[in-house]
Amino acid sequence: MNHSFKTSITILSVLLFGIGCNRPDSNQTAESSLGSSASMGNIDRTVLPIADPQFHGSIDSIASTSKPDFPKGVTAPAGAPNVLLIMTDDVGFGASSTFGGPIQTPTFEKLAASGLRFNEFHTTALCSPTRAALIAGRNHHNVASGTITEMATGYPGYNSLVPKSCASVGEILKGNGWNTSWFGKMHNVPDWMSSTSGPFDLWPAGLGFEYFYGFLGGDCNQWRPALFENTTPIEPYVGNPDYILDKDLADKASSYIRKQHTISPQKPFFVYYCTGTAHAPHHAPKEWIDKYKGKFDQGWDKVREATLTRQKQLGVVPQNTKLTVRNEGIPAWDSLSPDQKKIYAREMEVYAGALSYADYNIGRVIDAVTETGQLDNTIIIFIMGDNGASAEGTLNGCSSESSDPNGATEDIPFLLTQLDKLGSKYSYNHYSYGWAHAMDAPFQWTKQVASHFGGTRNGLVISYPKMITDKGGLRSQFHHIIDIVPTILDVCGVPQPKRVNGIDQRPMDGVSMAYTFKDAKAPGTRNTQYFELVGNRAIYHNGWIACTTPYRKPWQTTGGESKNPADDFKWELYHVADDFSESENLASTQTDTLKALQALWWEEARKNNVLPLDASFVERAAPGIRPSLARDRNSFEYHEGDVRIPTGSAPEFLNKSWTINADVVTPKNCNGVLAAMGGYFGGFALMVKNGKPMFLYRISNQPKHLTTLQGQQALSPGPHVITADFKYDGGGIGKGGTFVLSVDGKEIAQKKVDKTTPYRFSLDETFDVGEDTGTPLDYSTYDVPYKFNGEIKKVTVDLKPSAITKTDGQKLTEGERFAQLVRE
Repeated sequence: MNHSFKTSITILSVLLFGIGCNRPDSNQTAESSLGSSASMGNIDRTVLPIADPQFHGSIDSIASTSKPDFPKGVTAPAGAPNVLLIMTDDVGFGASSTFGGPIQTPTFEKLAASGLRFNEFHTTALCSPTRAALIAGRNHHNVASGTITEMATGYPGYNSLVPKSCASVGEILKGNGWNTSWFGKMHNVPDWMSSTSGPFDLWPAGLGFEYFYGFLGGDCNQWRPALFENTTPIEPYVGNPDYILDKDLADKASSYIRKQHTISPQKPFFVYYCTGTAHAPHHAPKEWIDKYKGKFDQGWDKVREATLTRQKQLGVVPQNTKLTVRNEGIPAWDSLSPDQKKIYAREMEVYAGALSYADYNIGRVIDAVTETGQLDNTIIIFIMGDNGASAEGTLNGCSSESSDPNGATEDIPFLLTQLDKLGSKYSYNHYSYGWAHAMDAPFQWTKQVASHFGGTRNGLVISYPKMITDKGGLRSQFHHIIDIVPTILDVCGVPQPKRVNGIDQRPMDGVSMAYTFKDAKAPGTRNTQYFELVGNRAIYHNGWIACTTPYRKPWQTTGGESKNPADDFKWELYHVADDFSESENLASTQTDTLKALQALWWEEARKNNVLPLDASFVERAAPGIRPSLARDRNSFEYHEGDVRIPTGSAPEFLNKSWTINADVVTPKNCNGVLAAMGGYFGGFALMVKNGKPMFLYRISNQPKHLTTLQGQQALSPGPHVITADFKYDGGGIGKGGTFVLSVDGKEIAQKKVDKTTPYRFSLDETFDVGEDTGTPLDYSTYDVPYKFNGEIKKVTVDLKPSAITKTDGQKLTEGERFAQLVRE
């Protein structure tokens, strides 16, 4: 080879490989940490993503005398298991038959028979906090999730912005060679980031999950869910009258598991499967609800007693466990009227049917794992509930969960008309809070109450045939939701990362539970654990628990909050090593122990971003407290196809005057929705039907709360501006006003209303332009999508909030304005 040719090759090499690159000598091979199976054990898995492999071949002047080598992808440790992590929603310790409850959960039971039951496992007592703590392995305040996302406040422990220093289990396992997916509920996307504009950092895709099929937020209509596939909104229920989410989730997850194994059988999967059931609304096919007909006629007091008896028979509670007293505010079943008993029993039948149906579909997902031949090499972790049972349904329960907070309380005569509709698409139902207490047997209190086991104790089953030989065994070590991810990593042979995507990681707060798999009597490794939510708090330490007495009852939406949560709350003390159900308060006799534990709670609070304490509840949901894409905007312009805009990103129509103008070109026989917010359980729609403009507004699903305006004459084909104008009376929240419907500036209908929606139109529906999604405002008028069949040039929204100023003349923020209106 002559010198000029060698020089040309050298220049070409610089161009190809880059100036300053460490090009290997042509006669050397670069040893790669990923280049061969022998070197796989030397991979540094504490830094993610794992470093790119070095070139493992050789390079000569020409290809024929060189040795190629493709970089080897990251692979999981040899023999690493698949992981199926399952969690249901709002299910108390005493609900499932697996833990002695009255609701049949054969899938959960079958899994327990092949694995282990854990009867001292704990959550945070609320949705978003538990879910954030679960996937991060850190205490909920350390992942900015001291409350639900819709109530986030501007403090590190509460702002809902999970820090990048707390990488999720999805990110960790994906970076170590697992396929990762998420099916179902995601309640950790900040309220103002949940639109299709993103950002998507805190969506599943941004947290290391390669595939997501589910919904964002706390509530989800099983019949008409607001679903996403990855970050794309989808409406799979349209044209499918038998659609229900629990079946759909199981279909999609089962298909994913089969396909993943078919295409890459050598690669393990991580599937996170979290149902919206049994959070309200409680939805299920009628035949599943009817399985429980008459099963709860004896009432919640007898059900609690029967549950404890079964729990003792199963051995999931100690034989000396006492049934705690009924909490103040929950009436004795025998004190209820016949109509109350009829309604409340039916509500419980619906809840039970929904949970059994979810359990059945979870079984279908596990069957898919079995069909691939991977069951023995799959660790299945099934957490029955993200907190205790929910007492948020009021004493009467409801056919629409948002009715009571919006001042549309449902009375007994109305509920009697809804019994056959509960659980169907015509309901967004919840049960009486007496049932929540019963589903948490044998404990005190319910969801939201982080101070007591009724809020935090949940049944857990772990099955892993490769490692667990004590089939059907019971484990009673004290553990917490933050211990799940360390357990997964331990079993998978993956270390907790020290650095992820260039960010140093906060050490996990959790510890592995794998030590319990082979030894039922092994000493517990979680000796201390704090709890806190909306001022309710507790501290567990070496068999003792000190806890506060709830100040605001969990069924109180407004009122009852402590103004000084640091001092207002009374404290209780229990020796839970001997008193499983927290039935004997020792605060008055063991004062030194109580003081020591109180001091320990404050120490843990300071270490874990718990402060400042805040016992407020509904006030935290006020608009303007959190960032918003609509902040400081009173004028908006939308176009056809602008749909699924969530409340946190849509115009704030509540408690103010506003105008909507739809600039359209109408065809002959014009029909369709121009703009809609919410749906059948609260919202409004500006639309055209049979050529006539209409405006519908409703506070709840009760007929008396539906307001209809309609023009008498059909629109002529051609351009028109259709206007809905609302003038708010003011003087507080939820007050009345006047709706005016106009065409081309001419009024065609007007109606005065005495009240309007004060807090939120819908818990899961959105603002849509050109069609409607979810539920219609009125099923007898139209059904979704009812897409407008003309041309929409634009739809504009103009908000007209009242000008309230501070004493110094500065305008109030939206949050301050809302608080002022509440006071008024």
